Amino acid sequence: MLQPARIRPLGAEDQDTSGQLSIPLCDDLRPLRSHSLVTGSSDADLIAAVIAGNIDSFSLLVRRHQDTCVRFAVRMLGSRVDADDVLQSAFMRAFRNLRSCRDRERFGGWLYQIVVNECRTFATRRKRREQRFLSATAEIERAIAPGSDETPDRDVGGHIERALGMLPADQREAFLLKHVEELTYEEISEMTGASVSALKMRVKRAADSLRDLLDGVYHG
Repeated sequence: MLQPARIRPLGAEDQDTSGQLSIPLCDDLRPLRSHSLVTGSSDADLIAAVIAGNIDSFSLLVRRHQDTCVRFAVRMLGSRVDADDVLQSAFMRAFRNLRSCRDRERFGGWLYQIVVNECRTFATRRKRREQRFLSATAEIERAIAPGSDETPDRDVGGHIERALGMLPADQREAFLLKHVEELTYEEISEMTGASVSALKMRVKRAADSLRDLLDGVYHG
């Protein structure tokens, strides 16, 4: 979970400040009974205050427009935790780019668009991670069962994850870099500092261990 970040007032990069931008998480964004309980100032007034260095005013802006942003993020991503992360990123982006909000009285729409874009980006990355995992599972299967085109009847993803977790860290690292990330041994050597011959041995031992650990999945 992202925590509120300590940052300097906009336009005051050379000043020292102990101010903290406190961005509430979803669970903290409880509906307020009226805007007057937040502030009687307009969005434009609050933006001007933020730019002048009153970073607490940004939290007031966020609370004023919280409901639409939270509702969309949770429904779009299907997870309160993911929504928290995306909203923290979106609010930080809005803060850093506050000067580019040209129509300050329409700050809510500007902020909402940032939230929409952040949700789209997060959802795309999550889908890629899921696809990468499926691809990685296939790569691992081919590495530990070469020459076999037979697909197990059951989902082996969980078995592979558990088997990988049982490998020594150096073998697991070398195996994943070689067969999942598809790096050359030379590239892996540059990254890890291990010799090519040592890496080849680690990968072979990892493949042998995985084959033994997963023997029941393929032949059980």
